[in-house]
Amino acid sequence: MDILAGFLKSVLDIPAEEYDYLTIVDPYLKKESVDDKYGILDVRVHTKSGQVIHAEIQVLPIPEMEERTVFYQSKMITGQISSGQDYSVIKRVVSIIITDFVIVPENEKYHNQFRYRTSDGVEFTKLTEINTLELVKLPPQADDSDLWFWVKFIKSDGEEVLDMLAERSPQIKKAVGVLKELSADERNRMLYEDREKARRDMASRINGAERKGRQEGLQEGLQEGLQEGKHEGHMEVARNAINMNMDTDIIINLTGLTREEIEALKISK
Repeated sequence: MDILAGFLKSVLDIPAEEYDYLTIVDPYLKKESVDDKYGILDVRVHTKSGQVIHAEIQVLPIPEMEERTVFYQSKMITGQISSGQDYSVIKRVVSIIITDFVIVPENEKYHNQFRYRTSDGVEFTKLTEINTLELVKLPPQADDSDLWFWVKFIKSDGEEVLDMLAERSPQIKKAVGVLKELSADERNRMLYEDREKARRDMASRINGAERKGRQEGLQEGLQEGLQEGKHEGHMEVARNAINMNMDTDIIINLTGLTREEIEALKISK
């Protein structure tokens, strides 16, 4: 738990005492549907005072990443309050989104913090906060912040780099030790399986959408064909009825055709 606390302290502006007691509420957020996001890490914790921190890593780009982030954060807010309770029960919710791709193209900062603020910096509320950590933007040279070393740790897998990072803090040293307990083959296998699962999930979603489209097209075509055949059958019945000099109103009731359609058949007879 001290490894997680060390990382969170490097990212967030939360008083140190908040990390005295962390509770992992859900190590893998429940997926609401089959096309929900996939991440290597998806963990939710509560701090000492009940603040909610959600951290996740995404290795592949996801459509509407910003909308998804706001959606899931909103659910963590609304999920805190039940019928009959007042708004005072709501605790602060902080999201940390770590990506291996760019999600904030407007600047070169690898860490961005988003809150409800006016353009001149007046804060509306501290109840929500979104932090983005973009691995691809990490500068090669350390900026002497603990955060740079943690992001470098997440991004790196070379022994020399890990040894250098281990000297930064006891928490990073412990994290490096845990990582080294895994053999190189195990680490490669885990990374391979994570990436392959992400690729398989992506391919499955694409193929599933294509199959669904083909099936719906086939069903639509079949339905149209049945309707056309049914209409042609009614037309044939109407022709025979006209040949028998049946009354137009009787033919309408018999076939369901319009008066105009029947009159056109009489003319083309």
